[in-house]
Amino acid sequence: MKNLIHDIAAALVDHPEQVSVSEVEGNQTSVLELTVAKDDLGKVIGKQGRTARAMRTILGAASAKMNKRIVLEIIE
Repeated sequence: MKNLIHDIAAALVDHPEQVSVSEVEGNQTSVLELTVAKDDLGKVIGKQGRTARAMRTILGAASAKMNKRIVLEIIE
């Protein structure tokens, strides 16, 4: 899942070398923390949060197959 989010975010931003994804695991839920360059933050979030919502939808569908809940947080 980390690689999936990293690849999507890296394709969207101007500085793909500054994209990093860290994972905090729990029993039932994992949290993926996405960090990008400050000037690329708007590209990852998108207009009215549409891009971020789409990434969360993809992540939710992929994690449902694994019977786990994975949450995406975009770190400013």
